[in-house]
Amino acid sequence: MAVERLEVVFRSDAADDLDAIYRWIYKSSLEPATARRYVERTVAFCEKIGGMARGGRPRDDLMPGLRTFPFERRAVVACLIVGEMVEITNVFHGGRDYEALYRDRGQAEDADEP
Repeated sequence: MAVERLEVVFRSDAADDLDAIYRWIYKSSLEPATARRYVERTVAFCEKIGGMARGGRPRDDLMPGLRTFPFERRAVVACLIVGEMVEITNVFHGGRDYEALYRDRGQAEDADEP
């Protein structure tokens, strides 16, 4: 049985997260190669999610359709399946409280509804 493989795209928030992770690692280590390699590994992992898109942990409690995948014990990748595509919504690193962020987003959206 063939594994369904979906295209993977990065939302702008996820790209911003990767940039912030690079800057944080670079600032902490003063080694651009270390920061670059970590971000490259993270991106490679995200691209693999296309082959395991129905995996991960369902987090409908935070956003309908949201799934999360742990990465190297220090990061969490959040994504949505949209049609035949996986959208990487965020990459959270270093213990960021992603649950609070998604809950805050949901409350803001609820407040905007008439």
